Amino acid sequence: MQALAGVEGRAIPFGAKNVDTDVIIPAEWLKTITREGLGKGAFETVRAEPGNVFDDPEHAEAPILIAGDNFGCGSSREHAAWALLDLGITAVIAPSFSDIFSGNAFKNGILTVVLPQEQVDRLLEVAREHPITIDLETQTVTTPFQDRFTFEIDPFRKHCLMNGLDEVGLTMARGDAIAAHEASRVRHLPWLDNATEKAA
Repeated sequence: MQALAGVEGRAIPFGAKNVDTDVIIPAEWLKTITREGLGKGAFETVRAEPGNVFDDPEHAEAPILIAGDNFGCGSSREHAAWALLDLGITAVIAPSFSDIFSGNAFKNGILTVVLPQEQVDRLLEVAREHPITIDLETQTVTTPFQDRFTFEIDPFRKHCLMNGLDEVGLTMARGDAIAAHEASRVRHLPWLDNATEKAA
């Protein structure tokens, strides 16, 4: 997982409410055995509409998505987070998120920022023509017009995102403690190793 200290750039001013995971990535795309290429199917039904914000050249390769209330509701498919990442999105701003989607996003290195609706509305307005900056260290979202919005984030999630630590990374970071435990186990419970050898 890539470390994420912040995100800066254009934002896709989507703003739709109650966008479920089937809208984020339709079910027919779930047959893949790899995470790569899911960006092509992201928001497929929305992108089928002429003039949609996802295919607007002004927002090409935008790393931020601004959405409406209850983003990511519906099924628990982790493919939704994978599709966003493959689309190039590393942060989503919305008034609220589905708990399961928020968890999947975090585990895949996507920052979910919760802001009040009026602040989201302001960012939707700015995003039409200007970039937005999210600073995870200071937990702020700013614009070129001196807007400064603060957001809350769980300290553990913040630590993991800023250091690029997924579940495997967290385990590997405890390598010394794990090695010490294994050495202690050999000293204090040597018969366990013998049992393993006999079973083999």
